[in-house]
Amino acid sequence: MKSTIISILVAVALIGGVVILTRGGPSTDAGVVAHNVNVVDGKQIIEIRAKGGYQPQKSVAQAGIPTVLRFVTSGTFDCSSSVRIPSLGLSKILPQTGVTDIEVGITQRGTLQGICGMGMYPFEIEFQG
Repeated sequence: MKSTIISILVAVALIGGVVILTRGGPSTDAGVVAHNVNVVDGKQIIEIRAKGGYQPQKSVAQAGIPTVLRFVTSGTFDCSSSVRIPSLGLSKILPQTGVTDIEVGITQRGTLQGICGMGMYPFEIEFQG
């Protein structure tokens, strides 16, 4: 009986550790900044992976400079291959595998919110400056 209880506790601890490790990345932890924003030749490129949702779910970028959203897909067959950004009037079907750049121009301070075609997977970019 004791060995059964110990086995259950060990299993719970192992499963809990795996869940924490797989969920606790830059896109989910408050206060942790994702490193998906780069400035190249005066343009800010925000890279977002689209497959089973958008990663990172939250990005922080600089306001006031030309910005490109770069969506990267790799065998994406779910609804995250259809991205919508209502405030920009944007709706785009992404390829199953590839890179799609969307120019959003010079952004103002604030939050840009996007979502998949079915409304299941949100993402946001906070522009600071």
